Amino acid sequence: MALYDFLATGLVERDNNGDSLYVWSYPSVTQELQEKFLQRSTMATESTPYIQFLYSQTGHHWYYIFTGPVQQPCPQNLAKVRFVSLILITKDFQPEKYKSLCEVLLISYLKSGDPTAILKLYLSVITKGTCTGTNNGIFSVSDFSQRQAYTKADLRSVIESFAVETILIYTALMLKKHVVVYHPNVEELLHFMRSLPALVWHRQDWSIVIPFITLDNQEVNTDLKGRSSYIAGFTDASIQNRMDLYDVMVNLQSCEINVAPSAKEALTLGKLHKEIAMFMVQCAENVELSNQQVIKEISEKTKELLNNLKSLSVPDEETGKPHITLELLRSKKMPKTSENFLYSLSVCEGMVKL
Repeated sequence: MALYDFLATGLVERDNNGDSLYVWSYPSVTQELQEKFLQRSTMATESTPYIQFLYSQTGHHWYYIFTGPVQQPCPQNLAKVRFVSLILITKDFQPEKYKSLCEVLLISYLKSGDPTAILKLYLSVITKGTCTGTNNGIFSVSDFSQRQAYTKADLRSVIESFAVETILIYTALMLKKHVVVYHPNVEELLHFMRSLPALVWHRQDWSIVIPFITLDNQEVNTDLKGRSSYIAGFTDASIQNRMDLYDVMVNLQSCEINVAPSAKEALTLGKLHKEIAMFMVQCAENVELSNQQVIKEISEKTKELLNNLKSLSVPDEETGKPHITLELLRSKKMPKTSENFLYSLSVCEGMVKL
C-alpha cells in the first residue's frame, strides 16, 4: 500500500545563536513556503523553546512539522545545530500518521546528518507504503486510516467548555459560515480545532479546518479569502477585532462565543436549536458514552434533523428530485427562526432548486 498523498519533505535547522535555515527539500518548494515553514518551526511556548508537533493547511495542502533537539554525540555537520524540524507536505489530514512518519525520518537524520537518509525512507514510503529507519523505527501506511483520524475528535471537551452555547458553533458549521477560534497556546488550539468538523460528521469534511494561521495579509488572502466556509485557528488575540474574517468568534481561552453583527440574523436561535443544544450537553455529561459514541449520538441527531427536513420536500416537476422551497416551509406555520434556519440549511445541503 504505497503512499500517494505525499507531496514533499524538507528540513529546517536552528543553530545555537537562534538563527534558522531551510537547508533541504525534496522536491523543491517555493520561497514563500520556505519562509512560512521557517516561521512555524521556530515557534515556542512559555515552557519549551520549541513546539514538537505542529500542523495546518496552506494552499489546500496539509503540512506537518516535527521538531527535535540535536543530542550529543552528533554528526559533525550538526555540531552547531540546536534543533532540527522535519517538514511533510501532504494531501490529507492524518496527524497521527504523519507524526509517526516525521519521527522516523527525523531520528534517521539526527543520527546520520545526511538528507539522503531521509530521501531513501521517503521514497520507500511512496513506493512500498513502509520504511524502517534508525533504531528500528518502523512506519507503515496500513497502520493508519482516515476514519481513525476523524474519530480522534474530542467533542466531549468542546461541549464541556461551552455547554449549551456549543449550539452556536454547531449552527455556524451546519450553515457553512466563517468560524475563527482564538487561544494563545497553539497546542491547545490544535486539539480543539481538529474536533470541530465532527459536529457536522455527516459531511466528513476536514478540509474546512485550518488549525493554525496568522493574520499576515498574504496568508489571509491565500488561505481564507475565497473560501465559502472555514474554521480557522489563531494565537493572535487581535483576531477578535477582524470581523471581516468571521461570522462566529470562539475565544477558547475565556470560553466565550461572539457572533458578528452581520451574522446575527442567520444565527438567531429558537426552540429547535435549544433542543439540540440540550441533547449535546446530555451526551457530554453521560459518562457511559465514549468520545466516539458522543460523536455518533450527535451525528444521529443531525441525521434526524436532515431526515425531517427531507420529509418536507416535494418532487421537482421536471426531474422528480426532492427539493425545498421557502413557500413550502412558510406553509408549515413554524416559528420564523426555525423557518429561516431550515431554509438556509436546505441551501447548504443542496436541497434547494437553484
